[in-house]
Amino acid sequence: MMNKTLSSLLFLLLFIAACEPQQSAEIDEAAQLITEESLLAHIEVLSSDEFEGRAPATRGEELSVQYLINELEEIGIEPGMQDDSFEQYFPLLGQVVDGQTASITIKLHGNIAEELEYRADFMGWPSNEAEEVDITDAELVYVGYGIQAPEFEWDDYKDADVEGKVLVYKNSDPSHDPDIFEGDSRLYYGRWSYKFEKAEEMGALGAIIIHTDKTAGYGWSVVEGSWGRERFALTGDNGDHGDRPEFNTWLTEESSSRLFEAAGFELYDMLDAAADRQFEPVVLEGVTLDVTLSASYSNMSSRNVIGKLEGNDRDMRDEYVIFSAHYDHLGIAPEPVDGDSIFNGAWDNASGTSAVLEIAKALKEVENDLRRSVLFMFVGAEEMGLLGSQYWSQNPTVQPGKVSANINLDSMQIYGRTNDMVLVGYNRNTITDVFREHAEAEGRQIVPDPQPEQGFFYRSDHFSYARVGIPAIFPNPGRDFIEKPDDWTEVTDSVTAANYHALSDEINEYWDMAGMESDTRLILKASFDIINRDEMMEWVPGDEFEAVRQEMME
Repeated sequence: MMNKTLSSLLFLLLFIAACEPQQSAEIDEAAQLITEESLLAHIEVLSSDEFEGRAPATRGEELSVQYLINELEEIGIEPGMQDDSFEQYFPLLGQVVDGQTASITIKLHGNIAEELEYRADFMGWPSNEAEEVDITDAELVYVGYGIQAPEFEWDDYKDADVEGKVLVYKNSDPSHDPDIFEGDSRLYYGRWSYKFEKAEEMGALGAIIIHTDKTAGYGWSVVEGSWGRERFALTGDNGDHGDRPEFNTWLTEESSSRLFEAAGFELYDMLDAAADRQFEPVVLEGVTLDVTLSASYSNMSSRNVIGKLEGNDRDMRDEYVIFSAHYDHLGIAPEPVDGDSIFNGAWDNASGTSAVLEIAKALKEVENDLRRSVLFMFVGAEEMGLLGSQYWSQNPTVQPGKVSANINLDSMQIYGRTNDMVLVGYNRNTITDVFREHAEAEGRQIVPDPQPEQGFFYRSDHFSYARVGIPAIFPNPGRDFIEKPDDWTEVTDSVTAANYHALSDEINEYWDMAGMESDTRLILKASFDIINRDEMMEWVPGDEFEAVRQEMME
């Protein structure tokens, strides 16, 4: 009887152990090396004025790259490139639009109705590496969301002849029906990049995106700040698909309203009309555009910094987990504001860069316990369109089908500890399950993105990895704060909105690094589990990236 009781007890203990997150005393001890002070130290350096905003192909980038390499070498991380270096160079084409000569004129029946001002009313640029755009009397067609999605039986073009026309797009995607386009969650169909790609595919002369704070998820200042400086593209990305469209443009809400009024329409009625599956393109009768744009170009390069920790399992060491963070930011402003001209990017994304460095330090302490190999990837030119991670996805240093997971860290929790952690990409792949187990073991919760309409899954580097099939996740700051004032979430939302892509993104009085310490330790422990699990991570059945995952694994 005693033997049976002992056997039952042993079985119960083994069952409980199997249900617990895979851990080791060593990883718990290594997590203690990640502290508020060590995290803040990296941020202070990277976001200092000396680093000049860390823009691609600048002195600031050079300082950032050298800092990252020095830190990786000091930790003992090996170079991640096959030539035994840390640096993956990628070619960039820089474009500067001449704002003094840029103009758009709205005409009604050949007469000038509105003359739009660059920056104040529109942001635009030539496509296809063109130096000049000079268009007169271009016809306009409003195409709603401009989406063709057969899986949702949705087609905004309805076989209309839009070739050679300027297409006007509503930002975002339909959100009124939970059964299509994942309801409130913005898919890639809702991203501005999809609109421009679709305009090219349809043979449009030009593309205009209507900006509203609601449909974009940010104010006009972000559009002006992001597109009003030197723009970058991977060399060869422009001009590969013919000569259309000739230009791409954003219009402010006010300018868009005047454009529709000239054709006898009300902007908000037209925006609402786009939500109808039966919507058909609307020709803006009698309204034409004159567009003048000029740009100069320069060839340059940027860099990804890649470090590696070798796994120890003979059968699994050629599989990988990738940690990523973009180290770049927006550089130096064309004109100072209150004496400040440097986009320091302390939160976005010196914080994520710091977290990956500290995770690398902790994993180095337990490297003998790592079954899979680990890549630490600090990518460049994210702010210019995810270009560094896109280049890696097109020129991978390891086979994407051999990568179990990507954990992308971009803008960490800097306002204090929370009971929750947001996962952008929640329940899209099995990474969520692992994070949930480890969060619950600490009495915390993993929750979905509270702003799915913003489409954050397509707005940071994890998207580049997902596009080549790698299960990817984007941990975000939680909102259930511990030992903070009742209105702390509202306060920090306001501070975050004011600082996003602004000169004011610096370490300030609202920062409380206890939250970043807690989150980074949790990410470390969950990731250690992923590195050592028997199975690789995978997309849930039916996810948009499942098919490409299968292709890559084959």
